[in-house]
Amino acid sequence: MTLTRTTCPYCGVGCGVLAGPDGTIKGDPDHPANYGRLCSKGSALGETIDLEGRLLHPKVGSQRASWDMALDLVADEFNAAIAEYGPDSVAFYASGQLLTEDYYVANKLMKGFIGSANIDTNSRLCMASSVAGHKRAFGTDTVPGTYEDLEEADLIVLVGSNLAWCHPVLFQRIAAAKEARPDMRIVNIDPRRTATTDLADVHLQIAPDGDVALFNELLTYIADHNRIDATYTHHHVNGLADALAVARQSNPADSGLSQQEIASFNAIWSGTEKVVTIYSQGVNQSQCGTDKVNAILNCHLATGRIGKPGMGPFSVTGQPNAMGGREVGGLANMLANHLELGNADHRQAVQDFWKSPTICMRPGLKAVDLFKACAEGDIKALWVMSTNPAVSLPDADGVAAAIRNVPFVVTSDIMDRTDTSDLAHVCLPATGWGEKDGTVTNSERRISRQRAFLPAPGSARPDWSIISDVATRMGFGAAFAYEEPADVFAEYVALDAAVSHFPRDLDLSIFADADYANLIPTQWPHNDKRFFADGQFYHPDGKARMIPVTAPALTSPRFTLNTGRNRDQWHTMTRTGKSARLGPHLAEPYLEIHPADAASLKVAPGDLIEVENIYGSAVLRALVTSRVAPGQLFAPMHWTRQRTKHGVINAVTMPVTDPFSGQPALKAGAVNASVYRPKWYGFLAAAASLTPQTPYAAIARTQTGWQAELAGRKIPDDWVAAARELSGLTAGEVALQTDPATGDVRVAIEVDGKVAALFFASPKPVILSRAAVVAVIGTTTAPLQALAGRTPADQPDPGPTVCACFNVGRNTLLVAAAEGARSVAVLGEVTCAGTNCGSCKPELAALLEEASVPMAAE
Repeated sequence: MTLTRTTCPYCGVGCGVLAGPDGTIKGDPDHPANYGRLCSKGSALGETIDLEGRLLHPKVGSQRASWDMALDLVADEFNAAIAEYGPDSVAFYASGQLLTEDYYVANKLMKGFIGSANIDTNSRLCMASSVAGHKRAFGTDTVPGTYEDLEEADLIVLVGSNLAWCHPVLFQRIAAAKEARPDMRIVNIDPRRTATTDLADVHLQIAPDGDVALFNELLTYIADHNRIDATYTHHHVNGLADALAVARQSNPADSGLSQQEIASFNAIWSGTEKVVTIYSQGVNQSQCGTDKVNAILNCHLATGRIGKPGMGPFSVTGQPNAMGGREVGGLANMLANHLELGNADHRQAVQDFWKSPTICMRPGLKAVDLFKACAEGDIKALWVMSTNPAVSLPDADGVAAAIRNVPFVVTSDIMDRTDTSDLAHVCLPATGWGEKDGTVTNSERRISRQRAFLPAPGSARPDWSIISDVATRMGFGAAFAYEEPADVFAEYVALDAAVSHFPRDLDLSIFADADYANLIPTQWPHNDKRFFADGQFYHPDGKARMIPVTAPALTSPRFTLNTGRNRDQWHTMTRTGKSARLGPHLAEPYLEIHPADAASLKVAPGDLIEVENIYGSAVLRALVTSRVAPGQLFAPMHWTRQRTKHGVINAVTMPVTDPFSGQPALKAGAVNASVYRPKWYGFLAAAASLTPQTPYAAIARTQTGWQAELAGRKIPDDWVAAARELSGLTAGEVALQTDPATGDVRVAIEVDGKVAALFFASPKPVILSRAAVVAVIGTTTAPLQALAGRTPADQPDPGPTVCACFNVGRNTLLVAAAEGARSVAVLGEVTCAGTNCGSCKPELAALLEEASVPMAAE
């Protein structure tokens, strides 16, 4: 079977993938981003390409419609809104999961033909603060680093980045470099201890938003210890004196770190020339995110540690094509091809090239403000493309209400049901990963091809084609007469050539004569060029600017909520949620809470916790751990209303944004927390899909069907009837076990001689081997044996999943450790755990430590 070279659709690392229509997935050994490595999510891509739950035909309301009917309606409604209320009454909300060609066409239609800049993207939630910080410092949105820098550095500082879980392949490249060069040092700056921390030589458990205070103190130290590169700053940098004067006013205590910790960090950073500072959402997702970025850039500019091998600031993006969206102007405050929306000459050049009837004159609404405008009735027609803002934006319940308030809503997506499409008037079926062709740009500016290896299902169409069809119906057909994505890419490159007389970093000339079909991963502007190596930047005077930034004062709310990602899940799980092996690692929404806080709230492990504020509330499973500091809570952002009854964490994140970037502060919100006491807890496993309506429910895919963690406020009068209702099984033979002394209830439902559902309920959190329960679904196991809730005596219980790549459980690993596997490497040899993506290696090391197994040297 021929495998197709394509690119992974998850994070911004941009890994190369070899994919086959039968679900075969391999890492591409020739792709320079990953050299054959894949993370657990990438490895499981073959399990996500089925058509279950897919939107295969257009829908108007809840009814199937023809493409002509749906597209005519979309064009008519947008034209009508524009005619009556003006171009700013309509908006697009796009996604970093679109391909560059999709992004380009959407941006062209909105900004050049509709004449509004009301196109923003979920990348606003990811890296907008980096964009703003880069532009303030460099004069343009330039990411100067390359992945090779990570392997050449002598010091890597990870700020607000759980690289081990969010960018696992980059983490493994760093881990391999450190193993080869043990003198390489790693500092992890994060309010939490994470899997990334376990690789670090130093962990600085900074206070939320304490980054500016720390890096201002570092800049002050650099100056006071004569580490400023005076020659470099004289010739290439402006603003040093002002930035330093403001930095001196910062209170280092606002970092939340001790004087000794700060002094040690200052010494190691300033004393190491080849230093790379990697930062991600912990920096960007803040009400002072842009200032955080510039505080970091200030230190690199002051020391001239930029534009050289093994040194420099490095923003790593969270989405597969966040960079491509930036390149084509997919944000509301940007123009195509890194041109300035506020520059009249730039606007005229783009309008002339597009031959468009108009051009946007001012920035549009950024994500949070866009949905506020929806709530206030200012947006009359909204098109959401390949994203799920009713879950992913802060104040998610408010956003859902805002979307509901828009007179006409369109979604283009691959799934039939999402929290956002449930609110739409028209749903358009888009092709997904494996079915569409185009390009993406990764975090190091490398453009790679995504290639189709599957046919388009049903009547699904690529996004660029759908947008072009609507543009044609709106009267702009001549400008959108693309026949294939190569036509769009060629126009994008031609626009870059047409505006090449404007000084910019973006230079696509290397693609001028590219063979699109056979395009190899290529880094712009040239594969061998390093930005800023000559000390030239993109401000009019050619110099960089250091920006004075003021550190916010340290605050101490009762609880500060931090949100982020799980190792094996992606965004709102429309893709990763299909994979049975990715779910068991952390199968329900949870809240990390420090033991001292748990004790004060009288929360025991396994209890449920309710977090709330003025925006909403969420109920999550307590994960009591010292990996978070007292007073701080952490919850993952993946669960939607499709998979959890009351666990959407963005219901309580605040719509507070950075004043420069418009990026929301998803990492440090104030909440109240209290124990949630249901009358009963439950666990349900079934062969068929589940939609339980209990006050607490968290649904996950399993190898044999589905499972649900449950809790209820009222004890059912009839447990058998309750089990039938929760499982959706009205027929079948029932076996019931009850224990009046404990209040425990167990119900098995057989259909055609096979176990179709198992339900367990208790006044306390249900303790049983979930893996064992799931394993007997669909088998002919006797009901009483199935209800035992443990594996048969002749079959070992693997325990909770630790390694998703090879489905290796905790108990399996403990047995291997007891039998002599006393290092992570030997555990891998015996069980395969950690030998693929390596993301679970920190957990393997922690397991050996918890088991009191003396660890051997690796």
